[in-house]
Amino acid sequence: MRNLASIFRIIALPAIAWGGVELLFETEPGQWAVLEYPKTLIFIGLIFLIAVAVEVSVAALRFTLLRSLSEEKQEKFLASEHKLGEQLKAKLEKLPELLTRSKPVEEEDEIELDHNYDGIRELDNKLPPWWLYSFYASIVFAFIYMARYHIFDGETQVEEFKAEVAQAEIDIARYKETAKDLVTVETVSLMAEPSDLEAGKQIFMNNCVACHKMDAGGGIGPNLTDEYWILGGGIKNVYRTLLEGGRPGKGMVSWKNDFEPSELQQVASYVLSLQGTMPAEPKEPEGEVWTEETTE
Repeated sequence: MRNLASIFRIIALPAIAWGGVELLFETEPGQWAVLEYPKTLIFIGLIFLIAVAVEVSVAALRFTLLRSLSEEKQEKFLASEHKLGEQLKAKLEKLPELLTRSKPVEEEDEIELDHNYDGIRELDNKLPPWWLYSFYASIVFAFIYMARYHIFDGETQVEEFKAEVAQAEIDIARYKETAKDLVTVETVSLMAEPSDLEAGKQIFMNNCVACHKMDAGGGIGPNLTDEYWILGGGIKNVYRTLLEGGRPGKGMVSWKNDFEPSELQQVASYVLSLQGTMPAEPKEPEGEVWTEETTE
């Protein structure tokens, strides 16, 4: 297991797993998926342990096999391994020549041109295959591109951009509809689920009764059970008041730093559910009668 190939495999497998995690898990630009999703580190760690276990097992099997052979067969086995290693080494040494088709320094006189200036000689080396085939591929791509966009009227970059922007707007709108804490004054809606109203009630009881009383009849703050509103009624206005606070100098603070948007939506919905109830000592009406029609 101590040979270079084993070490390379042990490093390569977790690296591939890490790359897969970064590719499959969505994160914000500049952030690592393994840091955003720490459980993926367990997966990568398991891959590492499996790789180590496999290499240890293979090394143990090789050692056991080698011990079971006679001395003559051991020598043949080791010789075959050595020969395989030499062949691989020879191929690796020849790889630069295959990639560049360049002549060794000792054979450069065979491709030397009759150009010599101030001791600088010009050689007639062949173009590297990778460069040559890339050039051919670029020519093919140019013809396909020309046919696609200039003969068959393919989408222009401007059209593609507009289509992607339109799709992005659709995706954003769909995401906002389902994202719990992306509630805004424009998108807030009245909640009717008992669980949401109960959650809003708990927040109201813990934070709002000092000014509005437990039955919302009003104390320092106005009565929330009648049809009169100082800053406007309806879910949007009540949510805005909770989000931004009331009139300057009147005591109603902004709660946006204390609660999530979805929690403020629950409170606003609970407050509106109290409309028409009969508090024990209702405060005198303040503001104006508010109806949905007055906002249009």
